[in-house]
Amino acid sequence: MMSIRCFWAGMLVIPCLGCASYAGRDLSVGSATEAEVVAQMGAPAMRWQDADGSVQLAYPRGPEGPHTFMVLLGPDGRLRSIENVLTERHFSGIAAGAAQDQVIRLIGPSQPQWTAHFEARNELVWEWRYCDGSNLMAKFDVLFDATTRQVRTTYSRPDYRGPDGAVTACGQVYGR
Repeated sequence: MMSIRCFWAGMLVIPCLGCASYAGRDLSVGSATEAEVVAQMGAPAMRWQDADGSVQLAYPRGPEGPHTFMVLLGPDGRLRSIENVLTERHFSGIAAGAAQDQVIRLIGPSQPQWTAHFEARNELVWEWRYCDGSNLMAKFDVLFDATTRQVRTTYSRPDYRGPDGAVTACGQVYGR
């Protein structure tokens, strides 16, 4: 019986051996290229190219993972940095009146299943799950008022508990 369990456990692990790296840990700043980033982290959800030739790639890891990694490549095509942007520091960079594309470029896209439009308020709400400063799962919302063009943000820490009823740490992942 034990050998059958080991066999099935192994069969579940084998497909993951070829999976993309979650945070690009093995990429070398200053030398890795965009092709190497994509080979290791997978295809980005979004890509922006600036006038100077630098490139920004977005890697949202939700809904299961509470991280979004922004990869910055210089005009020379070499890796400058990889950073988890779902942090309070990045959230504080969202100014009142910010456009949706500015928010996405700063912290990446929200998960579609967490997007809501409240017709009575003419308000669009985007939500991200992230690891807060206490290493607990939290929610960050950006609310776009279509009438006034104002943007506001909210933070909350819902009572996320595991199957055993315990509150679990969510695992901060830092970039380079």
